[in-house]
Amino acid sequence: MPHEPKGLNEECGVFGVWGNPNAASITHLGLHTLQHRGQEGAGIVGLTKDGMRRHYGLGLLSEVFTNTDQLTPLIGRAALGHVRYSTAGGRVLENIQPLLFRFSDEAIALAHNGNLTNAISLRRQLEDQGAIFSVHLRY
Repeated sequence: MPHEPKGLNEECGVFGVWGNPNAASITHLGLHTLQHRGQEGAGIVGLTKDGMRRHYGLGLLSEVFTNTDQLTPLIGRAALGHVRYSTAGGRVLENIQPLLFRFSDEAIALAHNGNLTNAISLRRQLEDQGAIFSVHLRY
């Protein structure tokens, strides 16, 4: 008998806006339309005049963003948002996206929908080439 999932099962939701001064607010609205794709956590990174800023947490979007004032620090012309449904990794804050990495005086935000099935071998290969990682994989 084939496996029949109980309830709604999706794989995350990613939403982004570029070149609009209301990017964070639009991204917030966009994530509401994608809430069915992930209920375990939510986050938004906004590209502000002072750099990238992130607000994220565990739970539904409405639990992470309890009022619109939380979008104010994210105001800028670009934003990236994510709602999480875990297919790997636990329900912990460090797994909530978008991920925000800072190095020197630069930053990059990343949100994805999926799993790297060969993450361990890719990491070893990159480490052999001199890459430095800020997170730990569970082997």
